[in-house]
Amino acid sequence: MAQPWKKKTCYWMKAMLLALWFSGIHVLADAAAAVSKEQNQLRFSKEGQFKILQVADMHFGDGKSTPCKNVLPNQMRGCSDLNTSAFIHRMIQAEKPHLIVFTGDNIYGKDAKDAVASLNAAFAPALSSNIPWAAVLGNHDQQSTLSREGVMKYIVGMKHSLSQLNPPGVNIIDGFGNYNLEVSGVEGSSLHNKSVLNLYFLDSGDYSTVPSISGYGWIKPSQQFWFQRTSKKLRRAYMSNPEGQKSAAPGLAYFHIPLPECASFDSSNFTGVKQEGISSASVNSGFFTTMVEAGDVKAAFTGHDHLNDFCGELLGIHLCYAGGFGYHAYGKAGWARRARVVLATLEEREKGGWGEVKSIKTWKRLDDKHLTVIDAQVLWSKTSAGSRRKKKIGGI
Repeated sequence: MAQPWKKKTCYWMKAMLLALWFSGIHVLADAAAAVSKEQNQLRFSKEGQFKILQVADMHFGDGKSTPCKNVLPNQMRGCSDLNTSAFIHRMIQAEKPHLIVFTGDNIYGKDAKDAVASLNAAFAPALSSNIPWAAVLGNHDQQSTLSREGVMKYIVGMKHSLSQLNPPGVNIIDGFGNYNLEVSGVEGSSLHNKSVLNLYFLDSGDYSTVPSISGYGWIKPSQQFWFQRTSKKLRRAYMSNPEGQKSAAPGLAYFHIPLPECASFDSSNFTGVKQEGISSASVNSGFFTTMVEAGDVKAAFTGHDHLNDFCGELLGIHLCYAGGFGYHAYGKAGWARRARVVLATLEEREKGGWGEVKSIKTWKRLDDKHLTVIDAQVLWSKTSAGSRRKKKIGGI
């Protein structure tokens, strides 16, 4: 006769196996949902909003064993890459973004013994959130055990990643991670099949490969040609709408190394702080002019200079830093790590439904007790853009 404890153990084991079996079904269901979600295009929410969380310069190393840099003495004990991961989790919970964008130096190659392990750990919060995400490379990502191309290829294949190695059908283009994403209007609206917000991602390089030019890399002519052609195609597609849009859908650009034009700003004409020099390329490749000529990009977002978090407008385009995010990245003791959020909102029409993008706003959150919101500002609005066009037409 079986002993009572043996019966209980048997029942417990059966229950555990059933739980594992049902758990497996649940995991498979979640995976199926994730695949379905990834197949769907980016789209504005039913509330007419699309929110992007920018994470700049994680500098992820080997996790718990990788110490923090430039924090207060009372913060140093136990501070590691895990603080960076915790900050991402907090930001996701607080903002509930529709897209997360990582703008380079995602891992700090010199302190990452295994690039794959570091990439998995660095992006783990995004993966577990089931939120679509995209990434570009910085100047440190390739310094571990994978080449620059290898790093980008791995990122492209990760769960929920919308990143691309390079544009499909483009045979010759510099760098790895040049692509665009389209954000369609609200499901069921007249613009649900149109991209009402265009996102451009570019590889700004790592270091100059020209012997006579020192310093960091830059966005090359081949990339600019792709951007021009893509922007033109998207403008034509948008303005061919039966409702007859007269202007292009707004665009946002994301890359790592700031443009030389960022040096045009001082405290009188930007929002935020500038606490270090502009570490752009030592040559100006003209990409800012290319964006101005295209006419659709309203803001460009970068990282690289961790102690700068300002946003300034030049010729109708805001150039914005995110501020340092990662705890293994250099920073400033007592100056909180931070992240930038961008919110695009559609216009609500009188007869119901949603129309074009009405405004694009941004703010930052600090990694403090309250995730304090700072420096909220409007980057672009349809009303102000219309007023500028009228002034230009009127010759004023």
